[in-house]
Amino acid sequence: MSDEDGIIEVNTHRVVWHERPLLNLTDDHINAISGAIAGVTSGVAVCPLDVAKTRLQAQGGFSALQRSRDPTVRVVTKYSGLLGTVSTIFKDEGVRGLYRGLTPIIIGYIPTWTIYFMLYEKTKRNITPYLSNYPTLAHIASAITGGATSTLVTNPIWVVKTRLMSQNQSTSWHYKSTWDAVSTMYRTEGISVFYSGLGPALLGLCHVAIQFPLYEKFKQLFTAEKVYGPITELAEHMPADSITDDAKAVAADSMGILLASSLSKVIASSITYPHEVIRTRNQIQNYTAGGVPQRNIKYHGIVHTAKTIFVEEGWRAFYAGLGTNMFRAVPSSAVTLLTYEIVSGYLRRARDKVDRQT
Repeated sequence: MSDEDGIIEVNTHRVVWHERPLLNLTDDHINAISGAIAGVTSGVAVCPLDVAKTRLQAQGGFSALQRSRDPTVRVVTKYSGLLGTVSTIFKDEGVRGLYRGLTPIIIGYIPTWTIYFMLYEKTKRNITPYLSNYPTLAHIASAITGGATSTLVTNPIWVVKTRLMSQNQSTSWHYKSTWDAVSTMYRTEGISVFYSGLGPALLGLCHVAIQFPLYEKFKQLFTAEKVYGPITELAEHMPADSITDDAKAVAADSMGILLASSLSKVIASSITYPHEVIRTRNQIQNYTAGGVPQRNIKYHGIVHTAKTIFVEEGWRAFYAGLGTNMFRAVPSSAVTLLTYEIVSGYLRRARDKVDRQT
Protein backbone atom coordinates (compact mmCIF):
# COMPACT_ATOMS: atom_id res chain seq x y z
CA MET A 1 0.00 0.00 0.00
CA SER A 2 1.37 3.42 -0.93
CA ASP A 3 0.00 6.92 -0.43
CA GLU A 4 2.60 8.79 -2.43
CA ASP A 5 1.33 11.75 -4.48
CA GLY A 6 -2.11 11.40 -2.94
CA ILE A 7 -2.74 7.96 -4.50
CA ILE A 8 -3.58 4.86 -2.48
CA GLU A 9 -2.77 1.52 -4.11
CA VAL A 10 -4.61 -1.53 -2.80
CA ASN A 11 -3.52 -4.84 -4.41
CA THR A 12 -3.79 -4.12 -8.13
CA HIS A 13 -6.35 -1.34 -7.82
CA ARG A 14 -5.30 2.30 -7.71
CA VAL A 15 -7.67 4.60 -5.86
CA VAL A 16 -7.19 8.34 -6.31
CA TRP A 17 -7.43 10.29 -3.07
CA HIS A 18 -9.14 13.63 -3.72
CA GLU A 19 -7.80 16.19 -1.29
CA ARG A 20 -10.15 19.07 -2.11
CA PRO A 21 -13.69 17.85 -2.80
CA LEU A 22 -15.22 21.03 -1.43
CA LEU A 23 -12.67 23.47 -2.84
CA ASN A 24 -12.65 22.39 -6.48
CA LEU A 25 -14.55 25.55 -7.34
CA THR A 26 -14.45 27.74 -10.42
CA ASP A 27 -14.68 31.53 -10.18
CA ASP A 28 -18.32 31.29 -11.29
CA HIS A 29 -19.08 28.87 -8.44
CA ILE A 30 -17.41 31.15 -5.91
CA ASN A 31 -19.23 34.26 -7.15
CA ALA A 32 -22.58 32.45 -7.09
CA ILE A 33 -22.12 30.99 -3.60
CA SER A 34 -20.82 34.27 -2.19
CA GLY A 35 -23.69 36.21 -3.76
CA ALA A 36 -26.32 33.89 -2.31
CA ILE A 37 -24.83 34.06 1.19
CA ALA A 38 -24.51 37.83 0.97
CA GLY A 39 -28.11 38.30 -0.14
CA VAL A 40 -29.59 36.11 2.56
CA THR A 41 -27.50 37.78 5.27
CA SER A 42 -28.58 41.22 4.13
CA GLY A 43 -32.24 40.23 3.76
CA VAL A 44 -32.54 38.95 7.31
CA ALA A 45 -30.68 41.95 8.74
CA VAL A 46 -32.79 44.68 7.17
CA CYS A 47 -36.21 43.03 6.73
CA PRO A 48 -37.97 45.32 9.29
CA LEU A 49 -36.71 48.40 7.47
CA ASP A 50 -37.77 46.91 4.14
CA VAL A 51 -41.30 46.45 5.49
CA ALA A 52 -41.36 50.06 6.71
CA LYS A 53 -40.13 51.36 3.34
CA THR A 54 -42.75 49.36 1.44
CA ARG A 55 -45.56 50.61 3.70
CA LEU A 56 -44.51 54.23 3.21
CA GLN A 57 -44.27 53.85 -0.57
CA ALA A 58 -47.62 52.09 -0.79
CA GLN A 59 -49.39 54.54 1.54
CA GLY A 60 -49.53 57.29 -1.07
CA GLY A 61 -51.14 54.93 -3.56
CA PHE A 62 -53.85 53.84 -1.13
CA SER A 63 -54.61 57.46 -0.20
CA ALA A 64 -54.90 58.52 -3.83
CA LEU A 65 -57.19 55.58 -4.56
CA GLN A 66 -59.51 56.50 -1.67
CA ARG A 67 -59.69 60.12 -2.81
CA SER A 68 -60.50 59.05 -6.38
CA ARG A 69 -63.42 56.98 -5.11
CA ASP A 70 -64.73 59.67 -2.76
CA PRO A 71 -63.26 63.20 -3.10
CA THR A 72 -64.95 64.25 0.14
CA VAL A 73 -63.27 61.61 2.26
CA ARG A 74 -60.62 62.78 4.70
CA VAL A 75 -57.60 60.54 4.29
CA VAL A 76 -55.66 59.94 7.48
CA THR A 77 -51.96 59.20 7.03
CA LYS A 78 -51.05 56.20 9.15
CA TYR A 79 -47.29 56.00 8.67
CA SER A 80 -44.77 58.79 9.11
CA GLY A 81 -41.00 58.43 9.07
CA LEU A 82 -38.79 55.46 9.74
CA LEU A 83 -39.10 55.14 13.51
CA GLY A 84 -42.78 56.06 13.46
CA THR A 85 -43.56 53.44 10.82
CA VAL A 86 -41.59 50.72 12.61
CA SER A 87 -43.28 51.65 15.90
CA THR A 88 -46.77 51.60 14.36
CA ILE A 89 -46.22 48.23 12.69
CA PHE A 90 -44.83 46.74 15.91
CA LYS A 91 -47.76 48.12 17.94
CA ASP A 92 -50.43 46.88 15.52
CA GLU A 93 -48.88 43.63 14.30
CA GLY A 94 -46.04 42.75 16.64
CA VAL A 95 -42.62 41.41 15.70
CA ARG A 96 -44.21 39.17 13.10
CA GLY A 97 -45.42 42.24 11.23
CA LEU A 98 -41.88 43.57 10.98
CA TYR A 99 -40.78 40.34 9.32
CA ARG A 100 -43.79 39.99 7.03
CA GLY A 101 -42.48 38.97 3.64
CA LEU A 102 -39.23 37.52 5.00
CA THR A 103 -39.81 34.18 3.27
CA PRO A 104 -40.01 35.66 -0.25
CA ILE A 105 -37.04 37.88 0.63
CA ILE A 106 -34.94 34.83 1.42
CA ILE A 107 -36.29 32.93 -1.59
CA GLY A 108 -35.76 35.97 -3.79
CA TYR A 109 -32.33 37.05 -2.63
CA ILE A 110 -30.76 33.66 -3.24
CA PRO A 111 -31.36 33.64 -7.04
CA THR A 112 -31.10 37.44 -7.31
CA TRP A 113 -27.60 37.77 -5.92
CA THR A 114 -26.46 34.38 -7.16
CA ILE A 115 -27.28 35.36 -10.74
CA TYR A 116 -26.20 38.98 -10.37
CA PHE A 117 -22.72 38.49 -8.95
CA MET A 118 -21.96 35.49 -11.14
CA LEU A 119 -22.90 37.33 -14.35
CA TYR A 120 -21.46 40.66 -13.20
CA GLU A 121 -18.02 39.18 -12.53
CA LYS A 122 -18.13 36.90 -15.58
CA THR A 123 -19.13 39.71 -17.94
CA LYS A 124 -16.55 42.04 -16.41
CA ARG A 125 -13.86 39.39 -16.82
CA ASN A 126 -14.77 38.76 -20.47
CA ILE A 127 -15.21 42.31 -21.74
CA THR A 128 -12.55 44.16 -19.76
CA PRO A 129 -9.77 43.14 -22.22
CA TYR A 130 -11.74 44.85 -25.00
CA LEU A 131 -12.47 47.94 -22.90
CA SER A 132 -9.18 48.27 -21.06
CA ASN A 133 -9.15 52.01 -21.70
CA TYR A 134 -12.75 52.39 -20.53
CA PRO A 135 -13.09 50.46 -17.24
CA THR A 136 -16.18 52.39 -16.18
CA LEU A 137 -17.98 51.35 -19.36
CA ALA A 138 -17.04 47.72 -18.67
CA HIS A 139 -18.50 47.99 -15.17
CA ILE A 140 -21.71 49.58 -16.47
CA ALA A 141 -22.21 46.84 -19.08
CA SER A 142 -21.50 44.15 -16.51
CA ALA A 143 -23.93 45.65 -14.00
CA ILE A 144 -26.72 45.91 -16.59
CA THR A 145 -26.15 42.33 -17.78
CA GLY A 146 -26.33 40.90 -14.28
CA GLY A 147 -29.18 43.16 -13.24
CA ALA A 148 -31.39 42.50 -16.27
CA THR A 149 -31.05 38.73 -16.00
CA SER A 150 -31.71 38.57 -12.26
CA THR A 151 -34.68 40.95 -12.59
CA LEU A 152 -36.37 38.86 -15.28
CA VAL A 153 -35.95 35.69 -13.24
CA THR A 154 -36.99 37.02 -9.83
CA ASN A 155 -39.68 39.65 -10.55
CA PRO A 156 -42.56 37.31 -9.52
CA ILE A 157 -40.92 36.80 -6.13
CA TRP A 158 -40.67 40.54 -5.48
CA VAL A 159 -44.30 41.10 -6.49
CA VAL A 160 -45.37 38.59 -3.83
CA LYS A 161 -42.99 40.14 -1.31
CA THR A 162 -44.39 43.63 -1.94
CA ARG A 163 -47.98 42.43 -1.56
CA LEU A 164 -47.19 40.68 1.74
CA MET A 165 -45.27 43.62 3.17
CA SER A 166 -47.83 46.24 2.18
CA GLN A 167 -50.95 44.43 3.39
CA ASN A 168 -52.73 45.80 6.45
CA GLN A 169 -56.28 46.46 7.60
CA SER A 170 -56.94 48.89 4.73
CA THR A 171 -55.80 46.68 1.84
CA SER A 172 -58.25 44.64 -0.20
CA TRP A 173 -56.07 41.53 0.11
CA HIS A 174 -55.23 39.56 3.22
CA TYR A 175 -52.90 36.63 2.64
CA LYS A 176 -52.23 34.06 5.33
CA SER A 177 -48.82 33.01 4.06
CA THR A 178 -46.45 33.25 1.12
CA TRP A 179 -48.00 30.23 -0.57
CA ASP A 180 -51.51 31.59 0.05
CA ALA A 181 -50.44 34.84 -1.63
CA VAL A 182 -49.03 33.01 -4.66
CA SER A 183 -52.05 30.75 -5.13
CA THR A 184 -54.62 33.52 -4.52
CA MET A 185 -52.91 35.97 -6.86
CA TYR A 186 -52.64 33.35 -9.60
CA ARG A 187 -56.25 32.21 -9.18
CA THR A 188 -57.81 35.68 -9.09
CA GLU A 189 -55.46 37.79 -11.19
CA GLY A 190 -53.69 35.44 -13.57
CA ILE A 191 -50.06 34.81 -14.40
CA SER A 192 -49.50 38.35 -15.66
CA VAL A 193 -49.80 39.79 -12.15
CA PHE A 194 -46.42 38.29 -11.27
CA TYR A 195 -44.79 40.50 -13.88
CA SER A 196 -46.51 43.70 -12.82
CA GLY A 197 -43.92 46.41 -12.28
CA LEU A 198 -41.44 44.67 -14.59
CA GLY A 199 -41.07 47.76 -16.78
CA PRO A 200 -40.12 50.04 -13.87
CA ALA A 201 -37.91 47.27 -12.49
CA LEU A 202 -35.96 47.10 -15.76
CA LEU A 203 -35.83 50.88 -15.80
CA GLY A 204 -34.22 50.51 -12.39
CA LEU A 205 -31.18 48.97 -14.04
CA CYS A 206 -29.88 52.51 -14.20
CA HIS A 207 -29.48 52.13 -10.42
CA VAL A 208 -26.91 49.33 -10.63
CA ALA A 209 -25.36 51.02 -13.67
CA ILE A 210 -24.59 53.94 -11.37
CA GLN A 211 -23.90 52.11 -8.11
CA PHE A 212 -21.44 49.42 -9.16
CA PRO A 213 -19.06 51.55 -11.27
CA LEU A 214 -18.95 53.97 -8.34
CA TYR A 215 -18.40 51.09 -5.93
CA GLU A 216 -15.49 49.78 -8.01
CA LYS A 217 -13.90 53.25 -8.06
CA PHE A 218 -14.43 53.90 -4.34
CA LYS A 219 -13.16 50.42 -3.50
CA GLN A 220 -9.90 51.22 -5.26
CA LEU A 221 -9.60 54.43 -3.28
CA PHE A 222 -10.48 53.10 0.16
CA THR A 223 -9.00 49.58 0.21
CA ALA A 224 -5.87 47.57 -0.59
CA GLU A 225 -7.12 47.21 -4.17
CA LYS A 226 -5.43 50.53 -4.89
CA VAL A 227 -2.08 48.75 -4.41
CA TYR A 228 -2.68 45.06 -4.99
CA GLY A 229 -5.59 44.86 -7.43
CA PRO A 230 -9.06 43.31 -6.89
CA ILE A 231 -9.57 42.43 -3.25
CA THR A 232 -11.07 39.03 -3.94
CA GLU A 233 -8.03 38.15 -6.05
CA LEU A 234 -5.37 39.66 -3.78
CA ALA A 235 -3.83 36.31 -2.91
CA GLU A 236 -3.11 35.65 -6.57
CA HIS A 237 -0.80 38.68 -6.73
CA MET A 238 1.31 37.78 -3.70
CA PRO A 239 4.00 35.15 -3.12
CA ALA A 240 2.79 32.01 -1.40
CA ASP A 241 4.89 32.59 1.71
CA SER A 242 3.51 36.11 2.17
CA ILE A 243 -0.11 35.06 2.65
CA THR A 244 -0.13 35.95 6.32
CA ASP A 245 -2.87 36.99 8.68
CA ASP A 246 -1.98 40.61 7.93
CA ALA A 247 -2.38 40.03 4.19
CA LYS A 248 -5.76 38.41 4.79
CA ALA A 249 -6.78 41.42 6.86
CA VAL A 250 -5.82 43.67 3.94
CA ALA A 251 -7.77 41.43 1.56
CA ALA A 252 -10.86 41.87 3.68
CA ASP A 253 -10.50 45.61 4.26
CA SER A 254 -13.87 45.88 5.92
CA MET A 255 -13.98 49.59 6.65
CA GLY A 256 -13.00 50.50 3.10
CA ILE A 257 -15.65 48.20 1.65
CA LEU A 258 -18.31 49.56 3.99
CA LEU A 259 -17.44 53.13 3.04
CA ALA A 260 -17.31 52.37 -0.69
CA SER A 261 -20.62 50.49 -0.67
CA SER A 262 -22.39 53.13 1.43
CA LEU A 263 -21.31 56.11 -0.66
CA SER A 264 -22.12 54.41 -3.96
CA LYS A 265 -25.55 53.36 -2.66
CA VAL A 266 -26.45 56.84 -1.38
CA ILE A 267 -25.61 58.44 -4.72
CA ALA A 268 -27.39 55.81 -6.83
CA SER A 269 -30.50 55.77 -4.62
CA SER A 270 -30.81 59.56 -4.61
CA ILE A 271 -30.80 59.64 -8.40
CA THR A 272 -33.01 56.64 -9.16
CA TYR A 273 -35.46 56.45 -6.23
CA PRO A 274 -38.58 57.59 -8.18
CA HIS A 275 -38.55 54.37 -10.21
CA GLU A 276 -39.00 52.38 -6.99
CA VAL A 277 -42.14 54.33 -6.14
CA ILE A 278 -43.51 53.74 -9.65
CA ARG A 279 -42.71 50.02 -9.44
CA THR A 280 -44.33 49.65 -6.02
CA ARG A 281 -47.53 51.39 -7.14
CA ASN A 282 -47.84 48.94 -10.06
CA GLN A 283 -47.21 45.92 -7.87
CA ILE A 284 -49.67 46.72 -5.07
CA GLN A 285 -52.73 47.51 -7.18
CA ASN A 286 -55.30 44.76 -7.43
CA TYR A 287 -56.15 43.55 -10.91
CA THR A 288 -59.39 42.00 -9.70
CA ALA A 289 -62.22 42.82 -7.34
CA GLY A 290 -63.96 39.88 -5.73
CA GLY A 291 -62.53 37.60 -8.39
CA VAL A 292 -63.99 39.74 -11.20
CA PRO A 293 -61.39 41.50 -13.39
CA GLN A 294 -61.42 45.27 -12.91
CA ARG A 295 -61.66 47.56 -15.91
CA ASN A 296 -60.51 50.71 -14.16
CA ILE A 297 -56.96 49.76 -13.22
CA LYS A 298 -55.39 52.94 -11.90
CA TYR A 299 -51.85 52.62 -13.23
CA HIS A 300 -50.84 51.53 -16.73
CA GLY A 301 -47.11 51.35 -17.39
CA ILE A 302 -44.24 53.63 -16.47
CA VAL A 303 -45.25 56.87 -18.19
CA HIS A 304 -48.92 56.70 -17.17
CA THR A 305 -48.03 55.85 -13.57
CA ALA A 306 -45.53 58.69 -13.33
CA LYS A 307 -48.02 61.17 -14.81
CA THR A 308 -50.84 60.03 -12.52
CA ILE A 309 -48.70 60.30 -9.40
CA PHE A 310 -47.44 63.75 -10.39
CA VAL A 311 -50.93 65.12 -11.15
CA GLU A 312 -52.62 63.70 -8.05
CA GLU A 313 -49.85 63.94 -5.47
CA GLY A 314 -47.15 66.25 -6.80
CA TRP A 315 -43.42 65.68 -7.31
CA ARG A 316 -42.81 65.01 -3.62
CA ALA A 317 -44.65 61.70 -3.94
CA PHE A 318 -41.77 60.36 -6.04
CA TYR A 319 -39.55 60.69 -2.99
CA ALA A 320 -42.00 59.38 -0.40
CA GLY A 321 -40.07 57.18 1.99
CA LEU A 322 -36.67 58.22 0.62
CA GLY A 323 -35.25 58.73 4.10
CA THR A 324 -36.48 55.34 5.20
CA ASN A 325 -35.15 53.81 2.00
CA MET A 326 -31.71 55.24 2.73
CA PHE A 327 -31.77 53.79 6.24
CA ARG A 328 -32.70 50.44 4.71
CA ALA A 329 -30.77 50.43 1.43
CA VAL A 330 -27.43 51.70 2.69
CA PRO A 331 -27.03 49.07 5.46
CA SER A 332 -28.38 46.42 3.09
CA SER A 333 -25.84 47.34 0.43
CA ALA A 334 -23.02 47.49 2.96
CA VAL A 335 -23.87 44.08 4.44
CA THR A 336 -24.35 42.52 0.99
CA LEU A 337 -21.08 43.75 -0.51
CA LEU A 338 -19.00 43.23 2.63
CA THR A 339 -20.30 39.67 3.02
CA TYR A 340 -19.71 38.99 -0.67
CA GLU A 341 -16.14 40.28 -0.59
CA ILE A 342 -15.26 38.38 2.59
CA VAL A 343 -16.84 35.07 1.53
CA SER A 344 -15.52 35.16 -2.03
CA GLY A 345 -12.07 36.19 -0.83
CA TYR A 346 -12.01 33.40 1.73
CA LEU A 347 -13.09 30.77 -0.82
CA ARG A 348 -10.51 31.93 -3.36
CA ARG A 349 -7.67 31.93 -0.84
CA ALA A 350 -8.67 28.50 0.47
CA ARG A 351 -8.83 27.13 -3.07
CA ASP A 352 -5.50 28.67 -4.07
CA LYS A 353 -3.82 27.45 -0.90
CA VAL A 354 -4.80 23.88 -1.77
CA ASP A 355 -3.55 24.42 -5.33
CA ARG A 356 -0.13 25.48 -4.05
CA GLN A 357 0.10 22.44 -1.78
CA THR A 358 -0.74 19.92 -4.52
